[in-house]
Amino acid sequence: MLPDFTGHIFGHGRRAKVVGLPEAAENARVSTESEIPGAHRNEPHHGDLSGRLNWLRAGVLGANDGIISTAGLVVGVAGATTDRTAVLAAGVAGLVAGALSMAGGEYVSVSTQRDTERAALRKEERELAEMPDAEERELAGIYEDKGLSPELAAQVARELTEKNALLAHADAELQIDPENLTSPWQAAWASFLSFAVGALIPLIAIALPPVGARVWTCIVAVVVGLVLTGAVSARLGDAPAGRAIARNVLVGTLAMVITYYVGVLFGVTVG
Repeated sequence: MLPDFTGHIFGHGRRAKVVGLPEAAENARVSTESEIPGAHRNEPHHGDLSGRLNWLRAGVLGANDGIISTAGLVVGVAGATTDRTAVLAAGVAGLVAGALSMAGGEYVSVSTQRDTERAALRKEERELAEMPDAEERELAGIYEDKGLSPELAAQVARELTEKNALLAHADAELQIDPENLTSPWQAAWASFLSFAVGALIPLIAIALPPVGARVWTCIVAVVVGLVLTGAVSARLGDAPAGRAIARNVLVGTLAMVITYYVGVLFGVTVG
């Protein structure tokens, strides 16, 4: 009888060393993991850490959207009028509308994802109840494909199924953690706050300086903000920072230039 190692495969520990596996099987498992996209040795592979990184990445992107869209709006209005109240009103309205739009879109998206995951879990639960033997063979096949011997894969599948069948099958077949589904409300609040924080940068930058300096001050503040979000997003994605920053700054600057001259044209035409 093989040693009991089932408690070390579930959930967050599924990429950690599996205690009790023979050395050859452990080597095969590690070798298989190295071929899986996104799996890297010498890097943390903790489920909670991965989740936090995803939230942080989404927050950075939300802040980036807030910076660019609000900067384009206030610079465009500043090109049309020197009235500080009009510029601030447009900026605040853009901040609120953009943050609500981001939050609403994220809520709908995550709700749809969670509904899909729940439906998949219900289907898996039905299949486990109706054909447990076939499901266990399917699970064994998954571990066999990852490099375990047929005998060891069957043992793994049997012991995992005995411990928590739904968790074992959801993790291996669906890559879903039934105990840690994403909350739509948390996602919505995160999107709302990140967009609002990003939008405050151009809004404050264009509100405080005198009329003659407000547009240039806003541009400088926005470029600094975009450099920071570009650097952070590149770091989180393990991508070249220079390219990400240049792309980010180019898009933001282009948006401000276009909206500014649209505002100037509109102001001249209306005036």
